[in-house]
Amino acid sequence: MIRHPVEVPPAEGQACEVAAGVWWFRLPLPMALDHVNCYALDDGCGWTIIDTGFDSRRARAIWEALLAGPLAHRPVSRVLVTHYHPDHIGLAGWFQARGAELVTTRVSWLYARMLVLDVQATPSPEAQLFEQRAGMPAAMRAERAAARPFNFCDVVAALPAGFTRLQEGDAFDAGGRRWRVRLGQGHAPDHITLWSEDDALVIGGDQLLPGISANIGVYPTEPEADPLGEWLDSTRGFAVHAHDDQLILPGHKLPFTGLPFRLVQMAENHEGALLRLLDHLAEPRRAAQCFMPLFKREVAGPEYGMALVEAVAHLNHLHRQGAVTRALDAEGAWAWRRA
Repeated sequence: MIRHPVEVPPAEGQACEVAAGVWWFRLPLPMALDHVNCYALDDGCGWTIIDTGFDSRRARAIWEALLAGPLAHRPVSRVLVTHYHPDHIGLAGWFQARGAELVTTRVSWLYARMLVLDVQATPSPEAQLFEQRAGMPAAMRAERAAARPFNFCDVVAALPAGFTRLQEGDAFDAGGRRWRVRLGQGHAPDHITLWSEDDALVIGGDQLLPGISANIGVYPTEPEADPLGEWLDSTRGFAVHAHDDQLILPGHKLPFTGLPFRLVQMAENHEGALLRLLDHLAEPRRAAQCFMPLFKREVAGPEYGMALVEAVAHLNHLHRQGAVTRALDAEGAWAWRRA
């Protein structure tokens, strides 16, 4: 069973000590999932920060309050970023400019540095083709084609050239503990999770979340990818290291125990969605017509884009398995059907 030893998150600008030398705080996000968890590990002469939140005036002000309050009198010497998504790496460059060392995987650093330099005034031809192939309605595609898309640099500070690399199996010392690096896949490539060698704590980022599923999406950069297969493989791989008493420090929601149960639950969530999707594909469907079997509801508004990339991920996974076929329809969208 999943349990939450701490049931109330820290208030904005405040911190909660969730384990000896490990402090938890939150940064706000302007979306339905309205926060990201960050952690500070006490290194004695300084702090190692785990993830940072978006780069925004509000987030910088919250960090200044934390640095003047709960984290006062010692510098942030290192920032470890679990993965390259903006809510986790957004202020890493800001901390680097203040003298901190950036620690992450090579893939995360390369992705983030590439994206923060890649400013688009309008959606790329590849993005527009991806939306067409996924079956996004023509009127929505036309509206999006005329608007400035989300750019990484909107919420991520510039990243200086230079970082320290972590790889699978590395040892990492922070907060008076030695941690073992285990990389997850699917939500983001080479997502860092840290497992304390005393087997008491796991820093899970978005790879190990309670109550919600991390977004598993396919994007125009790699339209034939199978991140769902990678996610399921990672979830099963973590099971041999998990036990009920570990305190999991996730990237969102509350710290929890009961990781073995949660890993099974995470896999079953997607396996059930795949079975419902196969039933739905008795007739040809576009990815944009697959929200109901996957999410048990229709999706509109700001969530639409995230739902669409996740629908493509599930369809790609079934395609890799030979369970579905696809053909382009008259409007240039992939029509998927059960094999």
